[in-house]
Amino acid sequence: MLVRRNPGPAFAPAPARVLEGLGVCCEDEQVYRALLARPDATISELVLELGWPTSKVAKHLRSLETLGLASRTSGRPARFTPAVPEAAVEVLALRQQAAIVQARINAAVLAQEFRAADGAGPFTVLRGREAIAQRFFQAQQTATREVLILDKPPYAVEPSDRQRLRRELLRNGLAYRTIYDMEGLADPLDLLAARELGEAGEDARMLRDLPMMLVVTDRRTGLLQTGQDVVEIGRSALLDGLVVLFELLWQRATPLVVTREVGGLLSAEDERLLALAAAGLTDQAIARRLGVAQRTVERRMQRIMKALDATTRFQAGLRAGHQGLLKT
Repeated sequence: MLVRRNPGPAFAPAPARVLEGLGVCCEDEQVYRALLARPDATISELVLELGWPTSKVAKHLRSLETLGLASRTSGRPARFTPAVPEAAVEVLALRQQAAIVQARINAAVLAQEFRAADGAGPFTVLRGREAIAQRFFQAQQTATREVLILDKPPYAVEPSDRQRLRRELLRNGLAYRTIYDMEGLADPLDLLAARELGEAGEDARMLRDLPMMLVVTDRRTGLLQTGQDVVEIGRSALLDGLVVLFELLWQRATPLVVTREVGGLLSAEDERLLALAAAGLTDQAIARRLGVAQRTVERRMQRIMKALDATTRFQAGLRAGHQGLLKT
């Protein structure tokens, strides 16, 4: 009798090195490639594909989620969806650019302290909560055209004070473009306050894991929070680099406010859910931010997908963007 040998795992790629330069280890990339070959796979299915132990596959899936290369769907068993390669690579590259900018800023601060400069040059280090809050307010109050903000906790200025100032300056015609870090919108009240600012005229978007807290006024002055201190940056190549970084992050961020232009297709609650889902949050995370049950989120998501004639969350996000449901 002829006995056939086990041919081994169906998916056994050679060690991948394409993403290594962007901080992705070889084994993370192997799992990512397996997901690209089999989207919406479960851990068990990936174990069969790769021939790895379950614990090893689970470990690298967690790593991919942290890197933004994969997301977990709701339900049991959990399934994993790979990020679109072009978008994933761009996000990884942005993180490296942000790290480079942060390193340059840290070097500038050290150089400033080494030279013991008294206000000379484009850098000034601000210390003390009161002095920092006063400068944040003053910089925005003297702006004449626009303010660019990377809004990331921890905050040197109380959120209510920041929101009050923005509302006042928006009424006076100052343009605001703000990218909120998802961590700063964890509380439903903070999310509501951000949406209210958007309705007052702030052009707001959101993104996971912003690299820093930053305020740039009229592209002439930058206030960058580094730990407990703030570095004020005048006109310089470094400030120009920070503005470029803001624009790159802006392109990747998700609009916070959803329009109602397509025949009233979505309710206000659906709009919030769609915006959060487009940012890559799971149903469980969305439920926490909106203060509702996860089942409620799942039902609303099913309704949104049906309204958009989509079969997956990813497809729903794409169609929402193509149909103009998300404000750009």
